[in-house]
This record gives sequence, C-alpha cells and structure tokens, in this order.
Amino acid sequence: MTITATQITPSGNTPVQTQANTLDEFTRELPQGLYTTFSTLSHGVRVLGFHAHLERLYVPAAELSISPAVDAETLRSRIAVLVKINQPGESRVRLILTKNNGNIFICIQPFEPLPKTVYEDGVKVITVEMARQTPRLKDTGFISDSIEQRKQVGKDAFEVLLTKSGCVLEGMTSNFYAVNGSKLITARRGILFGVTRRVILRLARGLGMSIEYRAPALNEKMTEAFLTSSSRGVVPIVSIDGRLVGKGKVGQWAGMLSKAYQAYVEERSEKIIE
Repeated sequence: MTITATQITPSGNTPVQTQANTLDEFTRELPQGLYTTFSTLSHGVRVLGFHAHLERLYVPAAELSISPAVDAETLRSRIAVLVKINQPGESRVRLILTKNNGNIFICIQPFEPLPKTVYEDGVKVITVEMARQTPRLKDTGFISDSIEQRKQVGKDAFEVLLTKSGCVLEGMTSNFYAVNGSKLITARRGILFGVTRRVILRLARGLGMSIEYRAPALNEKMTEAFLTSSSRGVVPIVSIDGRLVGKGKVGQWAGMLSKAYQAYVEERSEKIIE
C-alpha cells in the first residue's frame, strides 16, 4: 500500500523518501518519539476526537520539555492539505513527534475499511505476556519493542492481546473489554487510554451497562468480548487463544455498541479545519 511521508517544518512541508510499506515500518525509521494514529471521515475532512489525538503529542511534549516544530493549529492546517491526496477517499494518518528535537512527521496511506464479515462474524485473537513500559504515553519505542509479537497478527489472529499474570490489559493496537451479563469489564491501569475507549464507556452507560474497572482474567466467564480502536470501531471477539468467548458468536452488546458508536461518529466527528 502506498505510503506518503512528510516532515512538517515552520517553513512548509518537506517530502520524506521511504521504502516503508506500513505505518509501523516508517515509524521505526525515525528517532524515538510520541505518536498518534487515526483515520479520516466524511471524504477526508473530519476526524473523531481530533483534538484528543493532537493532545497525545502536545500535552506529553510539554511535560517532557520538548518543543514541537510547529504548534497544533499549524499542524491541523498541514494535515488538511496532505490528506487531499486520497480524497474523496479516506486516509489513515500517523503523526510522530520525535523526542530528541521536536521534529514532526506525518505518514499517510489510503484507508481501507474492514470487511463487513469482521463485524458480522467476529474475530479470533491470541495473547502474549507483555505490557507497555510507559502506558500513559503513546511512545514509538513500543512499536519497536513489540515487533515480534506484531508479526503474529495475520490470517489466524486478528489482534494480539497483552496480558499480565493471566489478566488482559489491552490489545496491541486496541483497547479490550469483557462482558458478563450487562457488566462491562475493562482495565484502567497499565493501559493506553484510547480516544475511542472514552466514547465507548459513555455509550455503554447510556445503554444501561455497568462498568467494572479491572483487567479481566482469561479464565473468567465472559459472555462477550470486543476490542475498539479509532479506525476499526467496535470489533467483536469470538475466541481467545482458541477458546470460544460465550457462544462463539457476536453478542448483543457488541452489536448495540457498534451501532451507537457509528451514530456518535456521524454526529460528533470534528472538522480538520473549522
């Protein structure tokens, strides 16, 4: 898939030559830094939680005394220009802020939605014993640290879940939720808080679910399970490490949350440029 990489400087956008075929490959070519990834909506002009995605760079940068090459408003305007390459289609975008000098890079590829069968039939996932060293920072170092684990994602595994002492923290590139009856169970410590996660928790309460904040154990009863991310929405899980979740079918809560999330996206997504 075509990758377009650009360095954002105060004076303009500078194309970056790369042989990378994925966003992760390009990320590993750069010095360690902070990053965020999202997909555009509405033919490339909107993003859900766009302000929150930018905060993932600028808030920790301020805490770490990193001076970004440009401010957030300038970055927004540059993104608006760069995503035009795929319009009227959508783009998958990764922003990277390097820790050593505050340089900002944008990597873009055409966004291809998941097949409907993923949401209708659910997915199979596997687990590894692993956790982020700095769970509150979306640090590119984790992409390099987890390169071998990421290779396991493919035909037989949609996602790799990170576990600690037999409990599920999160997905490699997603947040994880277990369901027991009308109770939603999800970790609050040791995870990266996803932009979509905040929305899903609010929607779950609105649908009448109760929330229990803890890392669910792999061997506990789950009537359903699902994962979420900005580009994939709500993805139902039907098996973990070959063991069926519930009846091994997409559950009602995942279905209802998926519909509620899509409605929320249509109503609340932000324009890249107001």
